[in-house]
This record gives sequence, C-alpha cells and structure tokens, in this order.
Amino acid sequence: MKKILLTGATGYIGKRMINVIAAQGYQVICCCRDAGRFSKSVDIDDAQIEVVEVDFLKPETLENIPKDISGAYYLMHSMSNSNDYAESEKQCAVNFSEFIEKTDCEHIIYLSGLVNEKHLSAHLSSRFEVEKILMECKVPATVLRAGIIIGSGSASFEIIRDLVEKLPVMVAPKWLHTRCQPIGIANVLDFLIFTLFKKQAYHKNFDIGCDNVLTYKEMLLELAKIRGLKRTIITLPVMTPKLSSYWLYFITSTSYNLAQALVGSMKIEVVCRPESLREIKEITGVQPFSYDTAIRRTLAKIQDNEIASSWKDSFISSRSDSSLKDYLDVPKYGCFTDLRSAEYDDREKCLDRVFALGGANGWYGQSLWKIRGFLDLLVGGPGLRRGRTSSTQLHEGDALDFWRVLHADKKEGKLILFAEMKLPGEAWLMFKVHKGKLWQKAVFRPHGLSGRLYWYSVLPFHGIIFKGMVRKLAHPQRPPETP
Repeated sequence: MKKILLTGATGYIGKRMINVIAAQGYQVICCCRDAGRFSKSVDIDDAQIEVVEVDFLKPETLENIPKDISGAYYLMHSMSNSNDYAESEKQCAVNFSEFIEKTDCEHIIYLSGLVNEKHLSAHLSSRFEVEKILMECKVPATVLRAGIIIGSGSASFEIIRDLVEKLPVMVAPKWLHTRCQPIGIANVLDFLIFTLFKKQAYHKNFDIGCDNVLTYKEMLLELAKIRGLKRTIITLPVMTPKLSSYWLYFITSTSYNLAQALVGSMKIEVVCRPESLREIKEITGVQPFSYDTAIRRTLAKIQDNEIASSWKDSFISSRSDSSLKDYLDVPKYGCFTDLRSAEYDDREKCLDRVFALGGANGWYGQSLWKIRGFLDLLVGGPGLRRGRTSSTQLHEGDALDFWRVLHADKKEGKLILFAEMKLPGEAWLMFKVHKGKLWQKAVFRPHGLSGRLYWYSVLPFHGIIFKGMVRKLAHPQRPPETP
C-alpha cells in the first residue's frame, strides 16, 4: 500500500482529503502540529491512517515522517496578519523541500491561490514564493491554483452567504466589480486526487475553476436568486482597504485578520488561463460544474448538516495560532473558579444537551450570552458569529462561538472549552458527568489587576448564567431559549 503524506491535515481542505486519498487505496500519513486536533470522526479504517506531529518551522520534527512515502500534498498556508507570516511560510516550504528530497517521494502537489502574476496581494505573493520553492525541489511538483472555493464551511462561501442573508440592501466597496473564477469544493478535491502521479503534470502549474467568470456582485446576486431573496447592491467609488475590512468583519462571521487578507486579494482580478484549465481537465478527466451547481450542492450539504470541515475550526478564526496542548492542563492555582452541580434526569439526554450547546442551538441564558458576544465583537473578538460546524457533534479543535473545544468525549462524559474572546486573562469552561451529577466549572486566570477587576465586574452575572445553565442542562423544566 503506497503512503501519501498529507500536510495541513486539520485544515479545511486537508480534513476532506483524508477520505479522498484513502478511497484510492493509499495509506494516509497525516501531519499536524498537534495530534489532539486531529478529528477522530474520520470514517475509514485506522490501518489507513497514521498521524505524526510535525512543525515545519522545526526541522528536527520532520524526522517523525516516514521516509517510504510515495507522494505528498502540501496544503499549508497562513492567512495570519502577523508581520512575519510570509517569512514563516517561506521557511516551512524550504524545510519541507529539503526533507522531501531525502524520502522516496515521487510527486508533490501544492494547492495555491489563483494569481494574477502582474499584480499580487501580500498573501498571494507569499503563496507564489512558496510555489517557486517547491518547483525548485528535486522531487517533481505540480501546483494547482484555485480562486474562490464554494463549499460548505469555506470562508469565501460563508462570507458570500452572510452578506446575502443579512443585508437586503448592500452599500459595498467598488471591488465587488472585480472578476474572478470560482470552483466547487468537490471539483477541487477531484483535481487534487486525479493529478497525483500524472507525469504530464510534473513541473507545471495549472489554474482550476469552473467555466463561469463572474464579478463578486454577480456571485452575490446569483446566490440571492437561488435563495429566493431580493437584494439591491450599491457600490461606493471610494472605500479604503481598512474600511472594507471592517465592513466584512462587522457584517459577516469572518475574523478581522482574515477580512484584511481577503480584501487585499479581492481587489485584484483572478481569472483562469484558458489553456491551463483546458490542459489540467484533459490530464485528470475532471469537468468542473457551474457556479450555480456549486451553490446548490453547498446549500444542500448545509441543509442536511453534512459539513465535513469549516474554516472556523482553523486557528485562522482565533486570536492566536497556538497548540491546544498549551491550554489543556487547566490551572488550579492563582485562578478564580465558579463550580456548580446538579443531579441529571438521564445521563445520555444530559450529555446530548451539553454537546449541543452554542451555535444555532443557543445557550441557556441566551440574552446575556448575546450581549457578551456583541461586546466581544466590538473589541475585535470573534463574538458568537462562528457558531459550530455540526449541530450535534463536537471534536477537539472545533470552534464553538467564542470558545475552542479542547477536549470532547461523550463516552467519558467530559467537555472542556477554552475562551477565545477578548479577555484580560485566560478562561476555561468545563462539564463533567460524575456520580449522578453534572458538574460545571468555570476557571479564570487573570492577567494583573485588570483581570481581577474584570472577574469581579462580571461576578453578579455568573450567578444568573451559570446557576441557570447547569440546572437546565442537567434536568430542564422547559426547553432552552432559541437564538
């Protein structure tokens, strides 16, 4: 059985590629910096998956990767807004390239962004640099360049949907007239898998997209038409990148960092080179479906709660790019705690309620949670807009409104959440079913005097929120409030 290396295995594309690669009969070597974030819900034989912890900025960790791999997917890139992200991406690519040359690898495939080589945004420029590094590798490489990806849980689609569903009248930046060439997520996965080991594709780059070339405005109006919504869009001739970023940030569920990166890219026209698209279609046999079909398929997946992965579960949507391990050990000293318990009516039903918290399902004491979410949004936090990927299941690494899931084990009866809201400290919220009771514990580790003042200022509300929440989760007398 050939081994295929998959970098970025916990990312939006990477999560979906696991099953795609395995379906071709390969063993998947999944690379991630934190094995705790690897989803245990992947529905394939464990013998076909091997998880290795690798940080490509630390060359010594690459020794965890087996040398007898036959192919490799490079699916790592950052949407961070830190000053050194471009240098970090470059160094990752260099370390990967130097290591892969020492293995049995026959082919590298890199998924990059659709670029206009004359005018590049900062993030697309960084990806272009990575492309050049991989192309210089002794192992044959193929680069697939994709633009806007339409799929359940993709950042691009979620932004488009938010705009259409929230704004009957849009006063938007002039870059809505920029042309682009979108592609459905299923087609992206097809191109990735059917390009592997195709020698005609070695040492080449290809543009992938559907046959539709549309402006962002046309994409919004087409989605509105499919949803049966009447929408009016007015574009302003002048709106600075910073104002555009805030516009996306406050209206959609995107983070400000991601909004800035997207605005930088959306101002530049990115359309597939016809001959490039034609060639890769002939090599792979993939015939991309239309934008209309991609939208309809995506909406159907969301309706059926079949979202395989979401950009919100990536640390792109977080305030930092940290490992879950950094926060899994909940501190016991120098912290404020709120511990409560209640006898549950039925263990399984109680756990179902706990593991269904947040997102569209809401929170017990919903009005106060909404106020807290709005205040967090005002100071640059994620607020409650990220929701949850699945309405019934939680996995380590998932985003849950302004929390991050650190540990989720229904059989064990334990859930640990870490706060990613803006706070003068660090906060955890834990649930545990033990000895006939549901135990609920909030822990706050303050940062200096401001952290202590914050805790005492919100203390009166804890009595309302936490007391009511544990009681209703354990043995509700009425259904929870809906958002």
